[in-house]
Amino acid sequence: MAAERLLRAFWPLWSIALAGLAVVMLGLHDLAAIELVWIGLVIVPLAGIWALVRGLRRFRWPSGAEARARLDATLPGRPLAALGDTQAIGAGDAASRAVWEAHRARMSARLAAAKPVRPDTSLTRFDPFGLRFVALMLFAAGLLFGSVWKADTIAGMAPGRGGAVASGPTWEGWIEPPRYSGQPSLYLADLPATGVSVPEGSKVMIRLYGEVGALTLAETVSGRTEDIGSVSDPVQDFEVAQSGEITIAGPGGRSWALDVAPDAPPSVTVEGALDADAAGELSLPFAAADDFGVEHGRATVTLDLAAVDRSYGRAPEPEPREPLVIDLPMPIAGDRRAFEEVLAANLSTHPWANLPVRVHLEVADAMDQTGRSAPLETVLPGRRFFVPLAKAIIEQRQALLWNRANAAEVAMVLRAVSHRPEGLFKAETDYLRLRFAVRGIEASLGHGSGLSAESRDEIARALWDLALRIEDGDLSNAMERLRRAQERLAEAMRNGASEEEIAELMQELREAMQDYMRQLAEQQQEQGQQQAENQESMEITGDQLQDMLDRLQQLMEEGRMAEAQQLLDMLSRMMENMQIAQGQGQGQGSPGQQAMNDLQEMLRDQQDLSDESFRELQDQFNQPGQQPGQQQPGQPGQQQGEGQPGQPGQQPGEGGPGPGQGLADRQQALRDELNRQQQQMPGSGGAGEALDRAGRAMDGAEEALRGNDMAGALDRQAEAMDALRDGMQALQEEMAQGQMNGEGQPGGQQGQAAEGTGRDPLGRLSGEDGNPQTSGGLVPEETPAGRARDLQDEIRRRATDRERPEAERDYLNRLLERF
Repeated sequence: MAAERLLRAFWPLWSIALAGLAVVMLGLHDLAAIELVWIGLVIVPLAGIWALVRGLRRFRWPSGAEARARLDATLPGRPLAALGDTQAIGAGDAASRAVWEAHRARMSARLAAAKPVRPDTSLTRFDPFGLRFVALMLFAAGLLFGSVWKADTIAGMAPGRGGAVASGPTWEGWIEPPRYSGQPSLYLADLPATGVSVPEGSKVMIRLYGEVGALTLAETVSGRTEDIGSVSDPVQDFEVAQSGEITIAGPGGRSWALDVAPDAPPSVTVEGALDADAAGELSLPFAAADDFGVEHGRATVTLDLAAVDRSYGRAPEPEPREPLVIDLPMPIAGDRRAFEEVLAANLSTHPWANLPVRVHLEVADAMDQTGRSAPLETVLPGRRFFVPLAKAIIEQRQALLWNRANAAEVAMVLRAVSHRPEGLFKAETDYLRLRFAVRGIEASLGHGSGLSAESRDEIARALWDLALRIEDGDLSNAMERLRRAQERLAEAMRNGASEEEIAELMQELREAMQDYMRQLAEQQQEQGQQQAENQESMEITGDQLQDMLDRLQQLMEEGRMAEAQQLLDMLSRMMENMQIAQGQGQGQGSPGQQAMNDLQEMLRDQQDLSDESFRELQDQFNQPGQQPGQQQPGQPGQQQGEGQPGQPGQQPGEGGPGPGQGLADRQQALRDELNRQQQQMPGSGGAGEALDRAGRAMDGAEEALRGNDMAGALDRQAEAMDALRDGMQALQEEMAQGQMNGEGQPGGQQGQAAEGTGRDPLGRLSGEDGNPQTSGGLVPEETPAGRARDLQDEIRRRATDRERPEAERDYLNRLLERF
């Protein structure tokens, strides 16, 4: 009860004391004005005295009677009060006395079970706002982040002279350079009086301690004319804007002469000509520099009207358009003070595509100072079209975007182009699309209000899509049908479809593949030599595809679904990167490239098969009472009584058909594929020896899998993967040393193919001077670093696309900054 009354009476006192100590230890008095410190030095002691007097008036030491009443209130029937009572009536009656004594005995028994009463230390009723917790939290923060030694500075702030004043006034100061400069802070006491150079925009922080007015500050570096404040203010902060002096006058004062190092504006230059590929993907190398680092940049493209050929659809004045702005790519990591990057974008759909433009590059630093490059006069790249009809549609589209006054002429030309569609359009839908666009233009002109900007843009998009469709043919649709047929066939194999259903799906796959091959061959014939040189995909003949389809159907008819699934996956990968070889008997233009791609695919398939073998080995170990290589009764593919441990004549590692049989079939399919590749692979030497070792290791892995010896299979599969890697390395060295010239083509057809395609026997593009171009490399860049660069370039291209939503571009920029 004494503790309860002490807490309730004096909680304001210790709350005030804890809050005052917290303010002192955190040094908040150093940040406040001197007048507020004086007021606090008066209010806090007065508040403490009030709390002490209040507590003394309210505190009463508990008496024994109060303690007994408190204890009695916690017991049922109040036994202490009952034992102190006397019998009022019936004292002379023996029965009444007996009842009274029984009552007292019961109360005594209850009293014997009494326990100490726990004190009620809750102060919620007396402190409903929780002020005591606020004070306690501040005190804890002072213990963690402050220091009790900061209390010494209070003496110098108190009115009159204390111990701190007797020791004399003091000062301290810092110069904080801008964060973007990366320079450290400077302590004024350590700096010389002259020759101090600081970046422009640095912040000076000075603190004056002691009696107010004993020290004063004078400075000419900020250039301030307003809100200067008093020269004796204890806290003074300002920025350095010009060269000048800082002087602290008074006992122990000093002076410094500061030289401001101005922040130079950034610079940017174009480092080469603007280049583009057939798809219209432009690349412009540039270099940027700044003394502290470039923050961001952009490229501004404006139409060079004076250089435009004003004939035909460009005879009228162009409609006004805003300059085209593209964000410049910045380095993901590293120093931005000097760097080189490449601006990449595809502006084929812009109205200025294939027209003369001026390109200005502009970069900015952290102070928003800008640097601009000299104008680059060039032609804005656009996608190149090879089909005459597609080129005609694009020309009319550009005339329509140049000025809506050309709408009537555009409709007339498009009608003339499509007057006799027989033999001109490959698909009737293309003809209908063009006629629909023409009718849209004529309908808008017929209303009298003219062609609106929205209708013009909608028709321009329709014409662009139509030109792409005519240029590429139905290749995308054929590829989609082929992919859908492959997925349906794979699903049917997984679900155990009937033979009739699988036969129908196989026929659908054959038809889709024939359609895709026909469309791809037509596309290459129409686009000609230049586009064929830009392709670096795999070549395969129609007979080879038919052989693979026949093998696939044979595997499914024999019930070897695992091998069939693997062959179907391999076929899908090839069809996605396939280039139809023109004519029978022609080989591949770059056999070394083809061989390297095939070995990479085989290595990935072998790795997947090894992973599944390891999982199967884990499953066998996890089965209780079974040794590795054995199989539990009742598993799929096992007859009753086969493969059970302890049967006569059966050793561990031997068993009937089990999960390892499917893996063995897939391993055999990989071995067959390796044999096929070895027969078609050019060159010999180290690559052939390594692949022979890989084949022997695969044979051993197959035997181990058929015997359900998963551990042995894993060892041989690891040997096969090592041998495949050695073979790829040896093949790469042979290609680099030129040992494959004239190989891989029967009768020297490779050299003939190279002459017909502008490539040398190694598959390299020939330059204008006849020397081979090796910038693309002889070995495919199927490395993690290469894929990372491709992904980085794609993210950068999308981040600079101004037509994408701002939220998406912000996310892409954050990805670039992070990685």
